[in-house]
Amino acid sequence: MAHCNDGLDDRCRDENGTIRRKRGDTRIDTLREEDGDNFAPGRRGDMHLDTLLEETGADSLRDYLRNKK
Repeated sequence: MAHCNDGLDDRCRDENGTIRRKRGDTRIDTLREEDGDNFAPGRRGDMHLDTLLEETGADSLRDYLRNKK
């Protein structure tokens, strides 16, 4: 895996210091490894993040996490 510029919160950042967006082709099962088994309950693990965001109307992973119920 490529090295990234870590901030105080240990998230990858672009060269200008902004936090990188997750790629749309990231699988839900990969996100569950990072965020826990309760991430996107009822969704298949092979679903892509883009599909989840489209179905839920969220603009980004951060938006989805902020507005999930």
